[in-house]
Amino acid sequence: MKTLLIVYHTVTGGSRQMAQAAAAGAGAEPLVRLCLETAAESGPQALLDADGYLFVCPENLAAVSGLMKDFFDRSYYAVLDRIQGRPYGSLICAGSDGMNAARQIERIATGWRLHAIAPPLIVCTHAQTPEQILSPKTIGPVDLSRCEELGATLAAGLGLGIF
Repeated sequence: MKTLLIVYHTVTGGSRQMAQAAAAGAGAEPLVRLCLETAAESGPQALLDADGYLFVCPENLAAVSGLMKDFFDRSYYAVLDRIQGRPYGSLICAGSDGMNAARQIERIATGWRLHAIAPPLIVCTHAQTPEQILSPKTIGPVDLSRCEELGATLAAGLGLGIF
């Protein structure tokens, strides 16, 4: 049995909704064990124990959120040269374009020599004022469906041995 690790951080709830939707999609794959963990509770051992990854976070100040960065900082060297070739995907909840956070995750994954199974999925909330940025988010059904599909795709590929 393969293991899919979904690591997420959320501030206003958007990334959590996206991670849960991806987990719902992945949960339909009977040959894959799903681990859904917050960035604060996850770490190197979870990465070593998993066969594939989905990284989910908001873009804050044109970067991955602080606790997601902390997860990568705590884990990077501990798993370097030990997880290469494994598949991953990323989900970004952003107020504007989200590309900087996506690029940051891509650079980390490149260092780990992970294999992206899809382009980053970025959900734009268009939150631009301090009030909008800090308010709780509700991710719409179309975007949640896209997250669910990515989770299902990653899990199916793991289960079938494609990735």
